[in-house]
Order: sequence, then structure tokens, then C-alpha cells
Amino acid sequence: MIDLRSDTVTLPSEEMREAMARAVVGDDVYGEDPTVNELERVSAEIIGKEAALFVPTGTMGNQIAILTHTLRGDEIIVDELSHIALYEVGAASMFAGVQLRTIPNLLEGDTVEKLYGAYRESNIHAPRCRLLCLENTFNIGSGTVMPLKDMRLVYKAARGLSLFVHLDGARIFNASIALGCDVKELTENCDSVMFCLSKGLGAPVGSILAGSKEFINAARKYRKAMGGGMRQVGVLAAAGLIALKMAERLSVDHDNARLLAQHLSSVDGLKVDLSRVQTNILLADISGLNMDAGSFVGKLSKAGVKAVPVSSRVARFVTHKEVTKDHIIQASTIIKNLVSHILTP
Repeated sequence: MIDLRSDTVTLPSEEMREAMARAVVGDDVYGEDPTVNELERVSAEIIGKEAALFVPTGTMGNQIAILTHTLRGDEIIVDELSHIALYEVGAASMFAGVQLRTIPNLLEGDTVEKLYGAYRESNIHAPRCRLLCLENTFNIGSGTVMPLKDMRLVYKAARGLSLFVHLDGARIFNASIALGCDVKELTENCDSVMFCLSKGLGAPVGSILAGSKEFINAARKYRKAMGGGMRQVGVLAAAGLIALKMAERLSVDHDNARLLAQHLSSVDGLKVDLSRVQTNILLADISGLNMDAGSFVGKLSKAGVKAVPVSSRVARFVTHKEVTKDHIIQASTIIKNLVSHILTP
């Protein structure tokens, strides 16, 4: 089975397993786990922020950021297809009591203009607009990246509106590799950032939330309130320290995604926009097959390739460290054969 559902299916390397077995641990709620402390220190340095916090998941990291930046009744501006809007169970309203102002195509260009259009001046009828949430890479945007110059312009505009900026950087290292820039150049254009250790970087668990020391001190209390106060968690942080060394290999995943896209773009019944395959995510429009994506993905799984339906007509494929170039060639053949069978039963 070739698993292209997500880069969350990556397995810890032997080096990670050995580091986990040897990890020196303590009670992290008391701040006494030396391995967690080291992970947070190194992460903050790499990402270019004053401080960092180890959290179990990216979703928790995003929600802690929202809680820390806002007050109940505030409004936050997000893309209508962002992870925060689509895939976090309405947690922003559930926990922070904030309203999402969802903007179509916010992350797809002209972001500054759309931000100005979405922002509402303070008045008795409107909630206080407090926070802008960006996402780089943009998952449902086929893993596309927001260029560095755009990040700078958006951040400048947001600050001019007295908005905080949080970056959902679940795959921020994919973005920096694709753009050929240091990750710090991207994160200097936000007040807080979350990135995942458990996706392309290959750790089994965990994400990092980073920002100023003041922000992280407040965020640590919200982590405890949300049930994220872990104890001898250095056994997981040890894998995270190894994961931080894995960023450079993400270019291999990008190459494999482009290879798959090139193969599938020539298949009748499928539509793949090659210009949007910029990192490790590929979206294939299956409208030409006269079936829904769920049915297509089900048939594909039986044939030996796993993918995910992200809408009724779109299937998502994600490359990662468990997938080789040979796997991509095999998967391409399987997909082509299945499509041929569907079109000419």
C-alpha cells in the first residue's frame, strides 16, 4: 500500500527511537524536563522568536494562540478554507469565544486589499477585530506558498490596523524550502507561529508554538487549561529535536509531488494545475470521471494507493519521507490504470 493521504503518516526514524529511549526527563509542568526545555530553546532560535512552547498538536497550538491574542467577543480574520476555519472543530468559538470572519481566497493573492476590505472599524454594532491568521503553506490551496514579499506587506498592513498576526505554519519549513529563504525571514512577519514536528519532519507527536517571552508565558497557562500540561514528556521532545534536523530533506518530497503531478496531468479525466504544485501537496480534480471523490478514493485504496477526498470532486495526495520516487512511479501507474478502467469499463 502506497499511503499518500498525508505527511502525518510518517514513522519515527531509528535515530528518533533511540533518542526517545535515552531521553533525560522531568516534570514539564514544573519546567523541569531538560529535553523539553532544550527543544523549546532550539525551536525558538531556529524560528527566530524569543520563546517557544511544546504542544501535543498543531490544532492546540493554533487555538492557544487565538486564546492568547484575543478576548471573548473579538473577531479574527481567516481564509474561508484555512485549517483553523475548516478542520479545528469550531474550537475558536468553543474555547476563545471569538467570531471567525472568513474571507474567500484571502491567501490566494491581493491579501492586503482583502484584509482592508474585511477589517471593520470599532463601533457599537461590530466585534473588535483583533487578529489575522495566515497559513503558509496553504493546505487546501494545494500546498501553495505565500511569497516573502507578500508576507511582509500583509504584516505591515495588519500592524497598521492594530491587528496581531498568527501564522499557522504547520508546514512552514516546506514553505522556506520552496521559497529558498531562511524560515526566520517568514516568521519575522508574524507575532506568533505554530509549526508541526509530526508532519514532514517525521516526529511521532508534537508541535511548537513560538512568539515573544510575554506571549509564551501567557500561552503556557492556556496550554495547561486545555489539558496540554504534560509530565515526563521529554521522551517525545527528544524525537522533536531530531525532527528539527530534517528540514533539508523536504525538497525530496517536493520533487516527488511534482513528479506525480506531471504523470497525472496527462491522464484523461483528471485535472492537475502544475503551477500550484509548489511543495508536497497535490490536488487532483476528478470531475471528468463522473463520480464523487470519496468513491474514487475508495476504489484507489483497493488498488493499492491511499489518498483523501477534500471535496466532492477533488482528491488530495501528499508526499512524505516514507514515499520514494519508485513509489511515485508505481502510484502513477495504478492511478492511470484505474482511471482508464473507470472511463472504459
